[in-house]
Amino acid sequence: MSQLIDMEAAKEFMKETLAKVEKENLTDIANSLVEKSALFQQVLAQERLNELSQEELDQVLQRIFSIRRKLPEVYGHISFHKLRSAIFHLLYSAGKPDFRFQAFCDALGELDTPLKYDITGELLHFTFPNKYWLWSRWMWDPKNKTGALPLVTSEDFDLQGETLGEVYMKVGKAVAFVHSVAEMAEFQFIHRSLFGTDVYLSCVYIIYSYTVLQMKMTKEFNEVMPGLTEFSRRLLGVYGMQTAA
Repeated sequence: MSQLIDMEAAKEFMKETLAKVEKENLTDIANSLVEKSALFQQVLAQERLNELSQEELDQVLQRIFSIRRKLPEVYGHISFHKLRSAIFHLLYSAGKPDFRFQAFCDALGELDTPLKYDITGELLHFTFPNKYWLWSRWMWDPKNKTGALPLVTSEDFDLQGETLGEVYMKVGKAVAFVHSVAEMAEFQFIHRSLFGTDVYLSCVYIIYSYTVLQMKMTKEFNEVMPGLTEFSRRLLGVYGMQTAA
């Protein structure tokens, strides 16, 4: 798998990250992801999902960075009851992951495409963190061909697909490749689970974003950009969460 990862770039992003933040901060973000996952697993448990109130479901949805301020827009495209039913089928039906992923995205109607895969990826990953992976636009935006994953994978790695479900499977393969080289890329200390890889990829995206913004924006604008720890927490939906540690 390592031949599909740009190890030089992967290590350099980690080096740049540690020049801006302490290791303990990254570990703390990963621990917050563990807590976020526990919330998803509790609220979206199979035996209680069909009885959830909208208020209870919104507890989960508000932990998804891209939609936390856009819940009225989401409910403008799908009713609460249909959304709850679609989530149940996404998480617990017997179909293949790519088919379930696509079916859930389709159920969201005319909602913006990036919001569709942001929601779907987070619901799967944080409910079943050992089984499914994250896909957010900052990891891979197929329309603009940008994100953290192409920055650390080889140029030959294909992240395109005919459907969102197909892209989700390719993103999963890329995430698995990155996770497999955690020790060599020197970020395994963050967390041995995929949560550590989530944090690492958020840092890759942020370091790249800082570089681009510094070239394009004014000094005053760059000075109000959030620090790496805050930026990562916001992207991962755990800003304001405190870990038990």
